[in-house]
Amino acid sequence: MRKLIVCNIVSLDGFYAGPGGNVMVMPFDAGFSEYNAERLRAADTLLLGRTSYEGFRAYWPAVAEDPSQPAVEREISRLNSAIEKVVVSDTLEPEETAGWGVTRIVRRADAHAAVAALKRDAGRDILVFGSHLLWNGLLAAGLVDELHLMIGAGVLGEGVRAFEIRPPGSLRLLETRTVAGSGLLFARYAVGAGGS
Repeated sequence: MRKLIVCNIVSLDGFYAGPGGNVMVMPFDAGFSEYNAERLRAADTLLLGRTSYEGFRAYWPAVAEDPSQPAVEREISRLNSAIEKVVVSDTLEPEETAGWGVTRIVRRADAHAAVAALKRDAGRDILVFGSHLLWNGLLAAGLVDELHLMIGAGVLGEGVRAFEIRPPGSLRLLETRTVAGSGLLFARYAVGAGGS
């Protein structure tokens, strides 16, 4: 069975984004990109909500061929283009996904069943980046296996809280680590009975 892994940066005071949903105020540094590249290398499906999908699609494709970008960013661009993308949306249409690799749309009413089916399929990890509402719903439904939180050395004071619900069951710490030159603390948790 494949793992569904949610990877996101959070502020020290538990926010997913700043006021108005602004993610650019988050305490990013080079460790963030290194970790995301590591996770993408181990995955073959990227699960996104429409807002995150459109933001990624607007940004990532051009990065691969931009020599001014760091090598890790160019690698992330190539990995994002190559990976299968599953977008949960009631409004996105297939013609809006053309030109950025294999992308499948799942309607919200079908999302939990579709994700459960994806997890039963053979393959590598299924990742969720961004997609705050989506992953909170999947967490509540018991479909998330691991939470990978990159806890940044920043206090926002207000914004979008990372967790909208209490996870069912308990969280079990699997790993913590730091990366030289990064202010991020990487914490990996198994979720309830689904984690391993």
